[in-house]
Amino acid sequence: MPQFDDATITSASAVQVWKILYDPLRFPQWWAGFADAAPGDALGGCGDVTVWPDGYPDVPMPQRVATAPRERGTRISVHVEIPEKEAARLAEEREMIAAALRRLAALAEAS
Repeated sequence: MPQFDDATITSASAVQVWKILYDPLRFPQWWAGFADAAPGDALGGCGDVTVWPDGYPDVPMPQRVATAPRERGTRISVHVEIPEKEAARLAEEREMIAAALRRLAALAEAS
């Protein structure tokens, strides 16, 4: 299965990042490519939030959110796996996630 990891560091506190990250209605503010977001797992699994990408209203994507303590700043990281049939979109997904992480960090720093 195609996959990648990405991360960024922000000077914002973990609390500021979490305030934005844990508000599912704010996902579309910083996560480019998402049309909608709702609390819970639309597929009945263990996701904390479900997002729907632009142009794919029939593709709910449950997301898990976790944290780890850090001495200075907050590390925001993601692990993405996409189905084989979507492998051609890997580069596009990687760019979208990279931009989203940076927007999240900037939004948290500004709060």
